Amino acid sequence: MSALALLAIAVAGVVLLLVAVIKFKIPAFLALLVVSVAVALVAGIPLQDIVKTVTEGMGGTLGSVAILVGLGAMLGKMIEISGGAQALAGKFTSLLGPRRVIAALTAAAFLLAIPVFFDVGFIILIPIIYGFSKAAGVNPVKIGLPVGAIMLAIHVVVPPHPGVVGGAGILKADIGWVTIIGLLICIPVGVLGYFVARKLNRREFTMLPATAEQFRLFGSGKSEVEQDAAGGGSNVATKTQVKAPPSPAMIITLIVLPILMIMVGTVGAVILPKDSFASSLVAFIGAPLIALLTALGMAYYFLGIRRGWSSQHTGEVMDSALAPTAIVILVTGAGGVFGKVLTVSGIGKALAEGLQTAGLPVILMAFILAAILRASQGSATVAIITTSGLLAASVADGGFSPLQTALILLAIGFGAFGLSHVNDSGFWIVTRYLGLSVADGLRTWTVLTTILGLAGFVLTYLVWILVGGLSV
Repeated sequence: MSALALLAIAVAGVVLLLVAVIKFKIPAFLALLVVSVAVALVAGIPLQDIVKTVTEGMGGTLGSVAILVGLGAMLGKMIEISGGAQALAGKFTSLLGPRRVIAALTAAAFLLAIPVFFDVGFIILIPIIYGFSKAAGVNPVKIGLPVGAIMLAIHVVVPPHPGVVGGAGILKADIGWVTIIGLLICIPVGVLGYFVARKLNRREFTMLPATAEQFRLFGSGKSEVEQDAAGGGSNVATKTQVKAPPSPAMIITLIVLPILMIMVGTVGAVILPKDSFASSLVAFIGAPLIALLTALGMAYYFLGIRRGWSSQHTGEVMDSALAPTAIVILVTGAGGVFGKVLTVSGIGKALAEGLQTAGLPVILMAFILAAILRASQGSATVAIITTSGLLAASVADGGFSPLQTALILLAIGFGAFGLSHVNDSGFWIVTRYLGLSVADGLRTWTVLTTILGLAGFVLTYLVWILVGGLSV
């Protein structure tokens, strides 16, 4: 099938998905699955491979998301119900003032995002975003948008995140240059994101009913776990009487601990000999799964048992966090299905090969290819790695300096930053936790990531000019 036909199928699939979700209000999970199967059929994926592709897309996405979303939600619920998030938010708000809270949390997110993957970091910060929003009396989207944007910027251009590290290996880019320039460019990108988010947030957004109820109950002491006293079922709300909320220091410890553990794993992988016991040990300690399990174990004791909760009630509080995350997990998995179908169909590869024959400058081609792949299949990591592979020969034969090669990789990263929409798992995580509808998510998160992706590329291109990239 020709590249033009594949492009038409991809565009039609995305349009059909948006119409189904926005106009006809079909549940996003169902719409993603139906459109994915339809695109697979039209694109010519063999009938016997379609179900396999759907299953692999769902399983591959959920394998990296479901456990972390579940554990992060349980940790967040423990912090919330214990009164910890409110205590921390109140402390910071009293110290900084309501007008500085958003900027302060955005700056903190910049640092937190360096060792922590985007999805994990955003989920860890959700209870704090909710707590600050409650204390400041604002919609959580006002805080969540700039926080999510800077975390995603770090995720796509700063090692040790998987896309940029994989791309560096393919292009033989120097990790040191990538890290230094990536962080320097992310600083003005983060500042711009703060102000662009403020402009986008001038209008009020109606929260989705489920998120609005979750936000209303946040910090109220209700566990949302109900037990039917009369029938022995689970329909009577239990309340947690919070006499003395945990200290802000304890809450900070629970949030920072998994981040520090992940940092240990990251640094250890760089400085320790590969295949050594020490390297294996720090890799185990630094795995996000182990880090979150450790923090959750501490929360179970310090926020629950030690403060007088029974084991049963502590378990009920943790269990109550899982129901609201079910839709996030399922929709995220369905987004992975859509991305998998678009990848297996060959749409991304056909588009990339077509652009390669257009004779564009390598750095501009890098940005455009990554942006198209990002828009067509959803995953920033896949877009970065795929684009790096497509351009590897051109970069190797171009005689570029290590600094110029690093800039090409950063251009790829910023290309994969923007156009986050309905086939991106990050889009669903951000919009569902912030209570944005699909239409409002496209108006805010998609616009914000696209503006910042373009800004990051412009800054990268300016550095390219300064180092003489145009003369190569």
